[in-house]
Amino acid sequence: MVHVGKRLKKAYQSFNQGKVYTLEEAVKLVKTNATAKFDETIEIAMNLNIDSRKTDQNVRGIVQLPNGTGKNYRVAVFAKGVKADEATKAGADIVGAEDLMEKIQAGDMPFERCIATPDMMGLVGRVGKILGPRGLMPNPKLGTVTMEVAQAVAAVKGGQVEYRTEKGGIIHSGVGKASFQEKALVENIIAYIDAVQKARPNGIKGTYIKKMTLTSTMGVGVHFEIPA
Repeated sequence: MVHVGKRLKKAYQSFNQGKVYTLEEAVKLVKTNATAKFDETIEIAMNLNIDSRKTDQNVRGIVQLPNGTGKNYRVAVFAKGVKADEATKAGADIVGAEDLMEKIQAGDMPFERCIATPDMMGLVGRVGKILGPRGLMPNPKLGTVTMEVAQAVAAVKGGQVEYRTEKGGIIHSGVGKASFQEKALVENIIAYIDAVQKARPNGIKGTYIKKMTLTSTMGVGVHFEIPA
């Protein structure tokens, strides 16, 4: 039997698990129940009516959250010369070329996002088998293969979130911290939902978003409806 601690029992008792709440109600409940000794991440999970085994139904993209994520992402940039200088000035944590590739090959990857200028992609490809499975491979569709490296670094540092479907058509991402004001979380979540809705694959019939849940790192999931 799975043991449920007092904190989780109290969380479960604070709401009706069979009810679908409004976004505002869900945010209030999740924030109230985020009582861990650290600033918990508020996470959204969306169950989409897609077949993730079909490449034309894979939903993937980026969204700029208006109030940031509350997390300081470490950014690595593959660039040389002027573009390397621009990336450094923009706040990139690691900037390099062959030296950065060698660090990655050695398993030294102290970063959560990776950006590259187009001319560096031949080099990046040599560590693609390492970066790819970790979701770190630069991609022009996501704006992470670009000559505008300063802009790309600023976007990541400013609250850019990547979303992608996993098995079963599930998408989940962090959309803020429990310490955020309710209004800020609501704005972030609306921006996230809008981005996923706009990424709806052609040919999907009927309901696209089947279910949405909001939770915190150590909390319980609260189902909520699409904001009007």
